Amino acid sequence: MRRALVTGSAGFIGYHCCASLLADGFEVIGLDAMSDYYEVTLKQARHERLAREARFRPVEAAIETPGILHDLMARERPDLVVHLAAQAGVRHSIEAPRSYVEANLVGLFELLEAARAHPPRHMLMASTSSVYGANAAMPYGETDKADWPMSFYAATKKAGEAMAHSYAHLYGLPITMFRFFTVYGPWGRPDMALFKFTRAILEGAPIDVYNHGEMSRDFTYVDDLIEGVRRLIDVIPGEGAVVPGDSLSPVAPWRVVNIGHGAPVRLGDFIGAIEAATGRRAERHLLPIQPGDVPATWADATLLRALVGELPRTDLHEGVARFVEWYRGYYGVPKES
Repeated sequence: MRRALVTGSAGFIGYHCCASLLADGFEVIGLDAMSDYYEVTLKQARHERLAREARFRPVEAAIETPGILHDLMARERPDLVVHLAAQAGVRHSIEAPRSYVEANLVGLFELLEAARAHPPRHMLMASTSSVYGANAAMPYGETDKADWPMSFYAATKKAGEAMAHSYAHLYGLPITMFRFFTVYGPWGRPDMALFKFTRAILEGAPIDVYNHGEMSRDFTYVDDLIEGVRRLIDVIPGEGAVVPGDSLSPVAPWRVVNIGHGAPVRLGDFIGAIEAATGRRAERHLLPIQPGDVPATWADATLLRALVGELPRTDLHEGVARFVEWYRGYYGVPKES
């Protein structure tokens, strides 16, 4: 039986990743700090659902705590590490930058040091589409310039890619970095647009629409993203042939891969999908673009397809409807008769 360590296991993507690994027969150690960046009860509920499976073992600790990961990996010797723990959020990184240094840089250092001492077969680590920053050439490709971060969050994630590459080169650690594009779906994060918009619309409150609605995002349904992660587990950098357009490092078993839907959606159309799913009209409060934000994202998923084949691409209206159904059930919001 293969054993996986998943950091950030009580987070949105971490929860879905753990559930998928468990369904595939993995033994999963889930590490999460249960930070109060958003409601801890939601994180606890995710872990409680995972704990229904005997092969899931939760560990509550912050990855930046010295020695925690070293001791855990020495004891558990995971075959696979999926590193999803991070301080997330573009806007929050302006208000609380130190937390991003601690979780995204110091925490990653602790993980890399633990892996150097107890190397797994493959490490898969979350980066973000935000690293493309001020690069206006779209769709974003993995080998495109990503040197102009627009937020401190993006800067820490780009630094994390570089840190991971150095360890891959120095110590032969096979590492795949993911650049995720605007993930949404059931059990999502309360700080993200779909959650905030749904909550406001169902409560009859206005929604804040930034850049006066002139925004677009490559919205990626969580199950589609997790399928990409799962397929990449056995696509180990440095093993197998190099594919056209590969981002594989010339000096290390390190690769970066976009995981996105591959089709940007205008913010107005996204809001329209929420209105259709809730059966209510949104009252829009138009505002300027927020510091650190970008007007558009769009993933070039050519490399992902070359590595793992075609992935599911859930229709936006269907994915949004699934989230709204989950939201109503979780928070006890009845449907209107």
